[in-house]
Amino acid sequence: MSSLNLDDFTDLIERPDGGVRRDAEARRERQIVPPGSLGRLDDLGEWLAAAQGVVPVRPVERPRVVLFAGDHGIAELGVSARPAGSAGELVRSVLEGGSPAAVLARRLGVPVRIVDMALDCEPGSLPDEVVKHRVRRGSGRIDIEDALTLEEAEAAFNAGVAVADEEADSGTDLVVLGDVSVGGTTPASVLIAALCGTDASVVTGRGGLAIDDLAWMRKCAAIRDALRRARPVLGDQLQLLATVGGADLAAMTGFLLQSAVRKLPVILDGVVAAACALVGQRVAFRAPDWWLAGQNSGEPGQAKALDRMALEPLLDHGVTVGEGAGALLALPLVQAAAALAAELPLKPEELAEAEGVSAEAEESAEPSVAPEAAAEPERAAGLEKAAEPEKAAGSEQAAEPDQAAEPEAAVSPEKADAPAAAEKPTDA
Repeated sequence: MSSLNLDDFTDLIERPDGGVRRDAEARRERQIVPPGSLGRLDDLGEWLAAAQGVVPVRPVERPRVVLFAGDHGIAELGVSARPAGSAGELVRSVLEGGSPAAVLARRLGVPVRIVDMALDCEPGSLPDEVVKHRVRRGSGRIDIEDALTLEEAEAAFNAGVAVADEEADSGTDLVVLGDVSVGGTTPASVLIAALCGTDASVVTGRGGLAIDDLAWMRKCAAIRDALRRARPVLGDQLQLLATVGGADLAAMTGFLLQSAVRKLPVILDGVVAAACALVGQRVAFRAPDWWLAGQNSGEPGQAKALDRMALEPLLDHGVTVGEGAGALLALPLVQAAAALAAELPLKPEELAEAEGVSAEAEESAEPSVAPEAAAEPERAAGLEKAAEPEKAAGSEQAAEPDQAAEPEAAVSPEKADAPAAAEKPTDA
């Protein structure tokens, strides 16, 4: 019995700030370029502002590519054009800079992080930071056995949660999420068919390196057999990942849910990321509001999953190579949307009105006389008024002796000297 309660994510995950999105829409209407003339770039800028919780939106300056890697036992049936257990070679190609995703990431200046969850190779053949989260060596053959034990599924899920926390804590502001796997599109298609209630033929695609018709038939049969094993455990998402998923898919699901908890936007790449997102939506219905579909890879399972989550791909170039390459192509589009939303100038009348409001706010915020100083004259006036009766009374009392001595006080100094001058004897 697992100690992990996925229902907690329902309470932990909130939607992007709707009030901020309305503010972003209002700001967009005041800009010189008419609203709607930038197409989906308007929606992207508003979505990113809501995810960041700020208007104007901040530029996307610290994106990162995160790739979860693993081998799948179902590849032994010949459902992939690549040899079973060869995902380690793909990982080394990315690390050495020779894969499409590595070239694009280098061109865009985006660091790449690879997380080995179940590669079928010796751990010592890869760097320690790649293999430190590995749960097991290869996932089980899902048509006849479980991909993982429940304990392994929980460990993989928790590893994805830990990676999301590490990215959020390091300052990553947007993640491009992809996978590096051999046989991974088969369990992804099983998960999508199980959660959408469709048949195997509806979700079976050709894979990253296109398979022929015979391999497609084998793949369709493998999905059908695994689907029978998946339906009884549909009510328990962790058990579903253990039964027909894999360590890399369980980790990606945990990563997506924790990224939504940490309000970290994610661009999804192909069918594997879409399948994990669909499982995440079943766990927490608000989680897809934090995700973008980077591209339409052409896989029927991906189209089914994105339709169920109401996510519309940004690009439709049919990139099936995996490794996050298709989603990386959508990253400049998101960055352009953020730049336009933040840097387009306002209309002249809107700018003048904004400056007028700002000036009024400054005047009201900075009074010419301090409140204490302004109150001093009032206090002084009050004291003078209160003292007037006392002054009047005092002046009346002081005036009474003067009135009694009025005859003497009435004589001017000149008149008082006149008798003295008369009495003075003359020389004659």
